[in-house]
Amino acid sequence: MMPILLPWLKFAFCIILIGLAGPALIRNGDIIGRITGLSRSWIGLILLATATSLPELFTGISAVTAADTPNIAVGDALGSCIFNLLMLVLLDELTRDEPMYRRIDQGHILTAGFGVILIGSVGAFLLLGHNSASFQLLHISGYTPFIIVIYFVAMRATFVYEHRARPPDAFKAEANITLRVAALRYARAAGVIAVAGAWLPFVGQELAEATGWKATFVGTLLIAGATSVPELVVTVSALRLGAVDMAIGNLLGSNLFDILILAADDIAYTKGPLLGAVSPAHAITAFAAVIMSGIFVVAMLYKPETRVRGVIGWVSLALLLVYLFSSYAVYLHGH
Repeated sequence: MMPILLPWLKFAFCIILIGLAGPALIRNGDIIGRITGLSRSWIGLILLATATSLPELFTGISAVTAADTPNIAVGDALGSCIFNLLMLVLLDELTRDEPMYRRIDQGHILTAGFGVILIGSVGAFLLLGHNSASFQLLHISGYTPFIIVIYFVAMRATFVYEHRARPPDAFKAEANITLRVAALRYARAAGVIAVAGAWLPFVGQELAEATGWKATFVGTLLIAGATSVPELVVTVSALRLGAVDMAIGNLLGSNLFDILILAADDIAYTKGPLLGAVSPAHAITAFAAVIMSGIFVVAMLYKPETRVRGVIGWVSLALLLVYLFSSYAVYLHGH
């Protein structure tokens, strides 16, 4: 009984650490944004998205180096993308007073569009990585500079759009907290998340061995769920503050950063191109994230109001079905 229970206890402990450090990271990231004069959209897209994606970053680096479990690294990054899009269901269910897609800014379509480009490209690279069509320089694949360039193009395009569409939001800095104090608290919380994130792939390996589940499935579902706890905390907290746009900017921005993490993982993985060393079943998760992003874009343009039997919106139902189907498909086909 204990050999099976112990990995689950370690897994729960990692989730608790990330869940406790997440709010401190978010709160101090918000203060840094206020003091430096960043707009609210940029707080969600840059500071919060980067902060809440730290578990994926440290989990991925740890998985491809110390733990040597590349499937967990790729499964975590892509699984986090569909987890983030699944959180749109939670947001929609918690904003029943007014249809969510009628409240949020149209600029999110731009971020979602770049997400489709990056995640869809990774899905294609996963399929190409196992044949002669792949290309590399030393151990680094040619898709890595492509991902890095597109990520920074996305950030630049979003920056230009934000300043063209509206002036930066005015924030009042906290009177009793300096930039240095906020930065130190931010770094301290990031350190806790780094330790928990680096430990997660080892725990995931133990879970896979104890349960007999495949590493691809464990990385996509369990590890991705654990490292997405900060995004969940941000989403609920932002909604309670009435900042739905900040929450959605965080979720979509985290997807872009999660794909950038795959480029970092590829650089850290010295045995060859990362996507050529993992199960092609991860392409299922990538294309599921593309479909879910497409559903979000359609909802942003159509702005639906009706709910299925007054319980769940058709957009949320579609997102949920794609998530469940992709998870089951990865469970069946992952190595």
